[in-house]
Amino acid sequence: MNTTNLKERLKEILVSELDLIDIEPSDIADDEPLFGEKYGLDSVDAIEIVYQVKENFGVVIRDMKEGRPALQSINSLAAFIEKRRAA
Repeated sequence: MNTTNLKERLKEILVSELDLIDIEPSDIADDEPLFGEKYGLDSVDAIEIVYQVKENFGVVIRDMKEGRPALQSINSLAAFIEKRRAA
């Protein structure tokens, strides 16, 4: 899976699994912060993202030290997944 497809898949997962109302995957910019006012995501959503990354990509986010920088944006999450899959 190339980077563009990975980012698109991540956006689809976020919209469907986090039940983002009135948001399409194409509405999420690659470098936009995932947490904050725009999407209303919280710590429970972070846990769900960690679970979905493991289920869909086989990549484990072990703790907050890894998770916090990885969950900043679609770009950071895709880079984290690619790095782990290449290792």
